[in-house]
Amino acid sequence: MTPKAISLTGKAICILSIAATTLALPTAAPAHAAPPANTAPPVLPAIQQWTGGSGRVVLGDQSRIVTPAGSTPQLQQLAGKVVSDATELTGLHLTAATGTAAAGDVLLKIDPAADFGAVLPALKPEAYRIDVSGGKATVTAAGQQGAINGATTLLQIVVGSADHRSLPVGSAVDFPNYAVRGFMLDVGRRYFTPEFIRSYIKWMGYQKLNTLQIHLNDNEITPPNGDWSQAKSAFRLQSDNPAFAGLAATDGVYTRADWDSFEDAAAAAGVTLVPEIDAPGHARAFTKFKPELGLNGGNSDHLDLSKPASTDFMKSVYAEFTPWFRGPNVHIGADEYDKAYVGQYKTYINTIAPYVRSLGKQVSIWGSFSTMSGGGAGYDPDLTVNSWNNGWYGPKKAIADGYDVINSNDNQLYVVPFANYYHGQGLDGQWIFNSWEPHVFPGDQTLAKQDPHLLGAMPAVWNDLVRANYTELQVHGLVEKSFPALAQKMWSGTKAGTDYQAFLNTTRAVGQGPGTAYLPDTLGSNDVTSDLARGRTTTASSTDAAPLQASNATDGLPDTRWSSKYTDDQWLQVDLGSVRRISTATLTWEAAYAKDYDLQVSTDGTTWTTVSQRRGLTGPTADHIAFPATDARYVRMQGIKRGTGYGYSLYGIDVRGAADLAAGKPATASSSETPWLTPELAFDNNGATRWSSDRTDNQWLQVDLGSAQTVSGASLTWEVAYAKDYDLQVSTDGTTWTTVSQQRGHTAAGTDNLTFTPTDARYVRMQGIKRGTGYGYSLYSLRLS
Repeated sequence: MTPKAISLTGKAICILSIAATTLALPTAAPAHAAPPANTAPPVLPAIQQWTGGSGRVVLGDQSRIVTPAGSTPQLQQLAGKVVSDATELTGLHLTAATGTAAAGDVLLKIDPAADFGAVLPALKPEAYRIDVSGGKATVTAAGQQGAINGATTLLQIVVGSADHRSLPVGSAVDFPNYAVRGFMLDVGRRYFTPEFIRSYIKWMGYQKLNTLQIHLNDNEITPPNGDWSQAKSAFRLQSDNPAFAGLAATDGVYTRADWDSFEDAAAAAGVTLVPEIDAPGHARAFTKFKPELGLNGGNSDHLDLSKPASTDFMKSVYAEFTPWFRGPNVHIGADEYDKAYVGQYKTYINTIAPYVRSLGKQVSIWGSFSTMSGGGAGYDPDLTVNSWNNGWYGPKKAIADGYDVINSNDNQLYVVPFANYYHGQGLDGQWIFNSWEPHVFPGDQTLAKQDPHLLGAMPAVWNDLVRANYTELQVHGLVEKSFPALAQKMWSGTKAGTDYQAFLNTTRAVGQGPGTAYLPDTLGSNDVTSDLARGRTTTASSTDAAPLQASNATDGLPDTRWSSKYTDDQWLQVDLGSVRRISTATLTWEAAYAKDYDLQVSTDGTTWTTVSQRRGLTGPTADHIAFPATDARYVRMQGIKRGTGYGYSLYGIDVRGAADLAAGKPATASSSETPWLTPELAFDNNGATRWSSDRTDNQWLQVDLGSAQTVSGASLTWEVAYAKDYDLQVSTDGTTWTTVSQQRGHTAAGTDNLTFTPTDARYVRMQGIKRGTGYGYSLYSLRLS
């Protein structure tokens, strides 16, 4: 994606420095013709209602995020977060203030009496409106969550704008279609690091996904040789209470401090955490800790509910950990228990649910009542049901029994990473975008849109394959394929239109949000038409004066500049945000130019490579530099000798991606796994589509460049079905092949960036030798430079 989009936590953002133009006038139209109205800005998810004006408001470093006098501390903290997020995403240096907004400011306020359009009353606290006019912007929210949502949208507008600092004049009214827009992550079977979870909370909030359920205990489905003592299991919370010593997993746990950090991140992002402690099934971690409480003498993952001590123990677990949880809801699991013990199961549910409520929490449960009892008669009536399987407890039956439901349907919404059932390779984002909404269930179970008992939806990742070798970031690669489409359909349904490619372009434009650098941006593209340095974090060895700061060189404005101290050997450095494949840079010098300097690049900010030595410049100019395509995150102008008695001074540094010689070119392959995973999809410049081969070794993918081209680099982005060993080969005639790069011993999917001696080729081929998984070979893209 382009700029790693902003922190959503609802931020409101500011606008233009009064010193610079507040309203940029539209291009002159024919006489007597009214300027065209601004179209709805592309954001994720799409806003519900837009009324366009004309002109734009441009943000500047003198803009403020203003909250009215007497505003809540939470709203004032939100204003401060907008300031920091805007700096991260755009390079703008805004300020937060309290009082009255002036021209060039953004006012962030809460007014439940404002007009929020057709929002359902129960969803009104999340509603907001944005009004941009008169040289300033106003974000008006019905509540704190609405303020977070509105500020997020405003920041996305800015990040997605052509200059990364302006917003169109007009008015937006926005609100969600459903209250629960969620995601469930199984950390019981596989540990995910605190950094991953905090990053996911921020990423979710940026897409207005508001509920993260964390499944805190579980075990493998079938124990080795039927012996549960050999089974992998885990409970992920670690207490200092001696009564629970030995309960927590040994391969990764969350302390109270970890959980507090999750709650802090969630509050800032507008996300609610739902902790799940699952029993009486999926309870091997508990029966391992206390074998006397398990069925079959402890050789089971089921609690023995005939023993009152089993229920008492679970009460003690909830009593111990519920004080950690700040959200209103605790999930008690309760799925897939042996129906032979249905009477004891019902008694357990009817005991544990009111007990957890006595601890101050609402209670959720996995829907299992049809299989267990034929329906919900006689069960605690005050439960929220995740309808995960139509047979176990479909949505229509659950609603008829009086329950509110959340769509977690396994057939449509379960990802089991790298399994050959459910969605082992991730959900299909295009199908979600075209065919799904929260009310859609398989078979005859689809509900009416916004059924009053349908709270929303919650797709899930289940790490059933506890002994498989994959990483949390590979799981992210599966999840990211569909998350934007899920966020869109949960918030405003079809408001994003029907063009999936245009929707993906919006996703790339707004990015993943602030604080998400840990997560690979697999949907991003290396766009050679845009300045990769624009709005990025920029630093320098020195600054001559405060107004001549380093960020001026990447702000996209022609009349601002950076200037160094009056000595040689000064430098200016820009962080592109992630490793990109680049091939050109343009440095626009002020009168204080460099006579001699090096253009240097680095992937880590520590080890530098000079890609161009510039010597003997004789005056200020726009110095355009082309160099062999290279991978870099950091780009630096390293001054050697000044051209004047002043320092070094740059109006701008512009960095562009390397042109992809293979984009859109004809492609062939030895095989395609399905009729829709075809060769050309690896060359369509769409990070969400891919080619996949048959499930055998020695498969190949080939592209025809149309004529002989000089090729010196390749970037191969693998889906989870990666190549362990392969050769990159070139040919001028498609018959005689030369290997330019041998790749051996890869252990995971990802992006392989290859460089080799420049060579002339019309045809380029990935020749697979050995697969890395039981699947075939699968590439999202093969780019050439």
